[in-house]
Amino acid sequence: MKIVDRILTIVITATLTSAVWIVAGGSLIENANSSSQIKVTRPAAAAPSPTPSETAGAEPLDTPVAESTVTVQPNQLLIPVQNIRPSDLSDTYSDSRDGGSRLHEALDIMAPKGTSVLSATPGVIERLFQSDAGGKTIYVRSVDGETIYYYAHLDDYAQGLKEGQRVRRGQRIGTVGSSGNASEDAPHLHFAILQTTKDAEWWEPATAINPFPLLSNR
Repeated sequence: MKIVDRILTIVITATLTSAVWIVAGGSLIENANSSSQIKVTRPAAAAPSPTPSETAGAEPLDTPVAESTVTVQPNQLLIPVQNIRPSDLSDTYSDSRDGGSRLHEALDIMAPKGTSVLSATPGVIERLFQSDAGGKTIYVRSVDGETIYYYAHLDDYAQGLKEGQRVRRGQRIGTVGSSGNASEDAPHLHFAILQTTKDAEWWEPATAINPFPLLSNR
């Protein structure tokens, strides 16, 4: 009889313990869904989903970054005249020209005649052009096709340079001079950055960007 009593005691104890845990567990789950506990136990559900009006202007996650913001980053632009430091540069972008009838919209980088001119970025030689104003000039189109880098007043082109040729960043493409309407007493490189489109010709109007802050980090 003692053995039977012990077995009954164990069964009754186990049944009562299970009942207590079931009741307690149900209370915990109910409390976890209450407003007072939701921020603690369900943080993902605490913030409401955005309404359609709040997401109307949002761009999809796979929207590509505009290429033009890449081509003019400071760490990708090289000062296009050899041995010129950022501190040597002066901002001539907003200077007036032709008696105040137009803005310069370029950077004049002063250097002795014959100093090497380097490609500021990788790209393709779009055009080698001789003009009355710019003298010997080079138009280099960026790899993505949306930016043109303009080099003017050159004394000469690098040997073997030709249109359609790919150039790397830092490659020698010419020499500083005073060709065109530049003064013989002040040889320099006239350097401009022009935002364009892939299908636009090298001579078509484009939006100028000030090279000074991109080259001087100022």
